[in-house]
Amino acid sequence: MQRLAAVWHARNLEFVRDRATLIFTLILPIALVVGMSFVFGGKERPLFKVGVITQAIDRSVNPFLNERYTEFVPISDQAAGLRKVTHQQVDLLLDLHGTPRYWVNTDSPKGYIVEKLLLASAPGAHREPVTGAAVRYVDYLFPGILGMNMMFSCLFGVGYVVLRYRKSGFLKRLHATPLTAFEFLSAQVLSRLCLILFVTTVLYLGIGSIIHFHREGSALLATLVAVLGALSMVALGLTIAARFSSEELVGGLLNLLTWPMMLLSGVWFSLEGSPQWVQWVAGIFPLTHVLNAARAVMIDGAGVTAISSDLIYLGSTALVFLAIGAWSFKWRYD
Repeated sequence: MQRLAAVWHARNLEFVRDRATLIFTLILPIALVVGMSFVFGGKERPLFKVGVITQAIDRSVNPFLNERYTEFVPISDQAAGLRKVTHQQVDLLLDLHGTPRYWVNTDSPKGYIVEKLLLASAPGAHREPVTGAAVRYVDYLFPGILGMNMMFSCLFGVGYVVLRYRKSGFLKRLHATPLTAFEFLSAQVLSRLCLILFVTTVLYLGIGSIIHFHREGSALLATLVAVLGALSMVALGLTIAARFSSEELVGGLLNLLTWPMMLLSGVWFSLEGSPQWVQWVAGIFPLTHVLNAARAVMIDGAGVTAISSDLIYLGSTALVFLAIGAWSFKWRYD
């Protein structure tokens, strides 16, 4: 019992003396709870989301606009609104100019219920067919699942490997060779990139052969999105692991990155109609741009011009993160 108590006491002291890890362990849960309360808290959240073709919502125009538990989003462009309906970013699109008319995705369970509510308030509303093939929720979700899997593989797969190299002394021995930090990090990035692309391709082909997804656009362009997205997130993971030597701290930092990305990057649901600051924060994450570009190509058949801003952002962040990682890289474990 004395030996057990001695080891127990030593491990406790080791953890407590690692001030960065101790502080991070205390702050991370608080930050997540406070952050999620801002994003998902406040007044009771609506169950349905309806797009209205107008510049501003005037609830006196139609009694349906006063329905409880329904969020009404102004949409100025009808074509953009139709795309949101097909992608189930909004449950129904409503045009109140003249005779009320609406568009609904027949594959959307929420759209079915909202349509019943609309017809109860405005029985004369005219139903219009949805332009283009309706996109199921699984079609919207599939790129999100692939992107989330890529994110975890990029961040954790690289971060812990470099940390293990440093703690085992392998980096210390490499430091005695002519190898530079930039060369070492570049090799890690390319190695992880090849593995991620292989796994993602297998998942895409394997799952796609079982569940027939909505597929549009160029496969080469989708591959380019995957390459730039993986490079950006791998470089981000290396930036975290470039300097720190504590497993607890590196794990906490990686969790601090992955959880907000998983919740705010549009993996599970669209941020359409959410507060502007939430959309701005989501735009910082590389995963947001990966999913936006991937869905534009896979679902809408978008070309390189339509997703050029996302590609530029991913390429730029990959170079910036890799440069920061090389500059702050630490070979030795202190």
